[in-house]
Amino acid sequence: MTEPETPAPRPARQPSEADRETRLAEALRANLHRRKAQARARRDQPAAPDTGPGEG
Repeated sequence: MTEPETPAPRPARQPSEADRETRLAEALRANLHRRKAQARARRDQPAAPDTGPGEG
């Protein structure tokens, strides 16, 4: 019987790649916070008055 092939070990990440992933993760978190704040602001705003087609 033959032994199953083991996958080759992945090379260690370069420092620049790790820095990039850290920056991307921070940017994603900041974007999420911004979007949640925008959604809360929209939810908390009073509804705009409806102007019908004959008005204005």
